[in-house]
Amino acid sequence: MELNTQVVTTPARDAATVLILRDHADEGLQVFMLRRHSDSSVLGGAYVFPGGKLDPADLELDASVHLDQSPAVLHQQLAEPDIDLDKASGLFVAALREAFEECGVLFAQSLHQRPVDVADVWRQMREGFHLTDLLPVLQLQLKTQALVPWTRWITPFKPSVMNKRFDTRFFLAAAPQGQIAAHDNIEATESAWLSPRRALEDYWAGKIDLAPPQIMSLVNLNHYDDVAQAMNTARLRPPPTIQPEPFDDEGTRTICYPGDVRHPLSTPVMPGPSRLRYNQGRFEPEGGLASFLARS
Repeated sequence: MELNTQVVTTPARDAATVLILRDHADEGLQVFMLRRHSDSSVLGGAYVFPGGKLDPADLELDASVHLDQSPAVLHQQLAEPDIDLDKASGLFVAALREAFEECGVLFAQSLHQRPVDVADVWRQMREGFHLTDLLPVLQLQLKTQALVPWTRWITPFKPSVMNKRFDTRFFLAAAPQGQIAAHDNIEATESAWLSPRRALEDYWAGKIDLAPPQIMSLVNLNHYDDVAQAMNTARLRPPPTIQPEPFDDEGTRTICYPGDVRHPLSTPVMPGPSRLRYNQGRFEPEGGLASFLARS
């Protein structure tokens, strides 16, 4: 993964991403990950969670009909008093839309208690329709209750792995029964269900590429034994805001997080190492792989 050296002064773009979780008999908690197309302008070739930018259409949906919770409730769950109700509900819509667009998982229900033909919704979207346009036509309601706000990541002005800034809300969601997550062969070329531990081990072994937010999210997830434990924990506290602080230490890019002596916030907001150093094309903690996997 190449290091970015540019300073980006443009405002961070609002975005949403979903960590779709399931319980596995042998590995315990697993998360669905996609390998972005190598030609992608954002994290090309890296393994990521489904997600993307907030679209204007996400803000225009009739929430009273097509969302199962009110914008006021969603705003409260995000715990961001500086944004309005429309943006709060739009971020939930963006997360659910991106989950469907990128891996075919639809968190929706019929307004008339009918079975939802996920394959038909997928076909129509691939014909060029925006998911928010299809909801009124197909009489569907998005299941925002499936999402639990988890963390908020704001890209610093000196991004380490891309030349764009994002203000991304990370959500947790349990994989719906009866649906199969898969990459779309357009934006993503591979996909896998991975336990956080195995994903971190594969990263350390050079089998997959990960960007720092994904690394630290996996480290965080590795502290949970199953989906219920992770989601219940997330429900009990407001999602922490994580603003990484990069600096160059004797020519080596280092990223520090809340709790590190170089970070403005002295109290940690997530488990794991407080800093990552760029070494031979990847980001590493000072304690090596063991620092990623520790569950103290």
